[in-house]
Amino acid sequence: MIIDETGNVKQRESARAILVGASTGGDISYSMKELQGLAEAAGIEVLGMMEQYLDSFRSATLIGSGKLEELKDFCEEMEADLVIFNDELSGMQLRNIEEVLGVKVIDRTILILDIFADRATSREGKLQVELAQLQYRMPRLLGFGKSLSRLGGGIGTRGPGEKKLETDRRHIRWRMDEIKKELEDIKAGRAVQRSRREKSGLPVVALAGYTNSGKSSLMNRLLAMEERDEKQVFEKDMLFATLDTAQRLITLDDNKSFILIDTVGFVSRLPHTLVDAFKATLEEVTMADLIIHVVDASFEEKDFHIEVTEGVLGELGAADRESILAFNKIDLAPGFEPLGYGHDAVCISCRTGQGMEELLALIKEKLFSDMMEVEMLVPYSRGDIVSAVLSKAKPAATEYRADGTYIRVELSGEQRGRWEQFII
Repeated sequence: MIIDETGNVKQRESARAILVGASTGGDISYSMKELQGLAEAAGIEVLGMMEQYLDSFRSATLIGSGKLEELKDFCEEMEADLVIFNDELSGMQLRNIEEVLGVKVIDRTILILDIFADRATSREGKLQVELAQLQYRMPRLLGFGKSLSRLGGGIGTRGPGEKKLETDRRHIRWRMDEIKKELEDIKAGRAVQRSRREKSGLPVVALAGYTNSGKSSLMNRLLAMEERDEKQVFEKDMLFATLDTAQRLITLDDNKSFILIDTVGFVSRLPHTLVDAFKATLEEVTMADLIIHVVDASFEEKDFHIEVTEGVLGELGAADRESILAFNKIDLAPGFEPLGYGHDAVCISCRTGQGMEELLALIKEKLFSDMMEVEMLVPYSRGDIVSAVLSKAKPAATEYRADGTYIRVELSGEQRGRWEQFII
């Protein structure tokens, strides 16, 4: 978008941006590359990048005054209408930088929030993103006041919208409280669903990992193996293609079943406002019986992705959960071996199906290690028990005897305790 001299907004098909990164030590080249990926995921045309290494960040403008003037010339030369900073900016810094550059300025956090606002489809997802936006913007009202009051739309303005940003702090606090109450109601509904799952005795497997590692693709591959293509979820080779949590029942060839949950992907420097807002959804990970940590094996910085994901899982309180490290896209990483990653690491390709049987064998080992074959004799008056057993497991033998239904079947420890009176 372009803002002309009269303050009117002219829309482009795509915003044209320059990316800016600053550091007081350490290489930021990967972080800048990731910022470019985020910008492209938001439909922004990246014209170029600028980096500056400083002894200390400038409180007023983050980068030095000379670099800021250089950035202004760069914007004019490239006809950029947007500048994206890799670092989080204060309201004062946003205002000061915009006054010098004369173009829209956002930071990495605003960009991620914008992507989330654009991709959220469920009522819960939209509320979570709006809450995160308001939490981020609350202390920056002064900086947002000038720039966002004249925007009719575009990057950084999805979600709460213009009227929310021009209200006072009291109104924003009221809206945040309202959203939190709605999310609590949704959370209560999820707790009921979780209670039903627990009563069913079905274990829960949660997919976690860096964004675009292939979590949704893995869910779809498992569903395809069951010929349940109609239950597949949206997937695309892009950052944060899906945000809303999806749950699917997966039934193995021996009739053992588990609930598979796909969660939002992680990214480095994920805004804390988003982590806080999505905690209700991400708590599914903390309560899962098993976490499948999906990693892009073809990505050069895969160890960094693992570190970021494990950091977020630790922040959520899920670091001690039983887990499997699934290196996906192995078809794009010939010769890769998961040496040094532990015995619970497996190489797979959701695209070709390579390694899927090995992954399923590992899931069975983790989830059903307490399975034991037992013999049951159920009176004909308790047909409900027979139905329940047959819905949970595939019997090795079934006979209809004079005194009831005989079943030889594998049961978990929990199931054996539940149906103990019928075990011979």
